[in-house]
Amino acid sequence: MKVYKKEWTQFIPRPLDEVWHFFSRPENLSEVTPKEMNFNILSDIANKPMYEGMIINYKVTPVFGIQMRWTTEIRNIKKGEYFVDEQRFGPYAMWHHEHHFREADGGTYMTDLLHYAIPFGPIGNIANALFVSNKIEEIFDYRVKAVERLFGKEVVV
Repeated sequence: MKVYKKEWTQFIPRPLDEVWHFFSRPENLSEVTPKEMNFNILSDIANKPMYEGMIINYKVTPVFGIQMRWTTEIRNIKKGEYFVDEQRFGPYAMWHHEHHFREADGGTYMTDLLHYAIPFGPIGNIANALFVSNKIEEIFDYRVKAVERLFGKEVVV
């Protein structure tokens, strides 16, 4: 099984506490996910901060209009610094997503580190090359823009 790695870093011109509060509430994930993915959280998590071991069930339409169920678990948390979600059931053979936060002058740096694998061996590798990798990039590009809309954009002088 081939494991792919992707990494994104974004500066958010807001205090760490505010950024952490938003991202540590799983119900906010839908605000930074493209609408065409029809992201729907099935678990009762409204107004609940995440905790280690939290299981979250979703319905999502990642590609070709095919609706899928996806279950993730919050594996590790260090408040104000990082949390990790991993797929338990879903479209990937493996999904390990680390969210890191670091206070900086005038705001917060957020880094996403994603390791994932596609099922179906060589066919999965071809699917990744043809569309999965690009779809993941589109999702995270959307997320950058959504975060800028919600928190503001870094002003470079």
